[in-house]
Amino acid sequence: MPSFDRRGVLAAGAMIAATSAAAPAMARSAKRAAPAFPQGFLWGAATAPHQIEGNNVGSDLWLLENQKPSVFAQPSGDACNSLELWASDLDIVKSLGLTSYRFGVEWARIEPEKGLFSQAMLDHYKAVVAGCHARGLKPLVTFNHFTAPRWFSAQGGWTNAEAPELFARYCDKVARAIGADIAMAMTLNEPNILLILRKILPPPIWDMQRETLDATAKRLGVAKYICANVAGPEDIDAIEQGLKAGHKAARAAIKAVRSDLPVGFTLSVIDDQAAGKNSLRDTVRADLYGAWLDIARGDDFIGVQNYERAVWNDKGRLPAPDGAEHNWSGTEVWAPSLAGAVRYVHAATNVPILVSEHGVGTEDDALRARFIPAALEALKQAMDDGVPVLGYLHWSLLDNFEWIFGYKPRFGLCSVDPVTFARTPKPSARVLGAIAQRNSL
Repeated sequence: MPSFDRRGVLAAGAMIAATSAAAPAMARSAKRAAPAFPQGFLWGAATAPHQIEGNNVGSDLWLLENQKPSVFAQPSGDACNSLELWASDLDIVKSLGLTSYRFGVEWARIEPEKGLFSQAMLDHYKAVVAGCHARGLKPLVTFNHFTAPRWFSAQGGWTNAEAPELFARYCDKVARAIGADIAMAMTLNEPNILLILRKILPPPIWDMQRETLDATAKRLGVAKYICANVAGPEDIDAIEQGLKAGHKAARAAIKAVRSDLPVGFTLSVIDDQAAGKNSLRDTVRADLYGAWLDIARGDDFIGVQNYERAVWNDKGRLPAPDGAEHNWSGTEVWAPSLAGAVRYVHAATNVPILVSEHGVGTEDDALRARFIPAALEALKQAMDDGVPVLGYLHWSLLDNFEWIFGYKPRFGLCSVDPVTFARTPKPSARVLGAIAQRNSL
């Protein structure tokens, strides 16, 4: 890992000032936020194990990625080699002046075969937690970030009646290994993602996902192979029911080990906005988030993960306005969407919010450097208005494997060389680091 240039952090204040007069998507509200964040506010970056560790050969998705045909643009392979280079990743987080690190533990590594738990891998994640503390970082841990062991998905995944109990047993093992030393626990990552994708992905993508799953099931000699983020539409409702029961069982298992550990889950939340009379917005919200927001009322916090807004009239979703900036996929980049999502979720749940993911996929790091402070100002305005936000975690620390899209989307604060795995912080990392070090806009 190259050394991090501290001069970049010191110069970031000037960069923020230079980018404050930005495009309409970055526009500031008329009412200015008080610049200082609360003492103890968490500043961090987020990652997911399958997306950065590499060679997660026992996971359900590894088999899908290397299947023919496959809906995946390319396999994850070595990813960012973070299973080996995790200490370098933590060094970067510390060098930026951030105060926390969200990472996941990989179920497929910890329980590679049903009922067989790896003490070596539990010790590995225990070392990562210790590494966070050694650098003054609070460890925020995701117990399941989409992927599961291959054996779990081969027996029906979350549609199997046994799934919640199996997940709770795994969470118990993890909590006993590292629960005493972590700051927050997230049972599941975006368990509503399939509900969102059901409205977004075109039929050919669903067809390709089904072909990939069917080929995998045939290869393994099982009736169905069911995963949590690559699925057939016909299985989504059953998967959702399994995930709901799984979260509740996992929460109870973790609390049984450490009752004072804050436990929640993260939710993918678009900033849905209403346009005109009879807007579809509230119907969409009820479908995408309603049941999960009801569950969150019993948790200690909820993680909000926002990347975009959607404006709904009585016919459907409206196109982005003329002049909008766009991310790698052509979706509008609109900085106030984070605050809108946070306000909505808190109003619906009345529990504290952790911004567990937020970012923009783009090759244009100057866009990211403008986007971060603009979004944070709107977020701080929501906090000034009484919304309890515990922290902000940017997605992602590294350019990494982005599921079916492979390595094309660039969300990282750092670029990663695919051959040497050298990490190089981008200018946007210095922008976020400067804000974190000041704890102020």
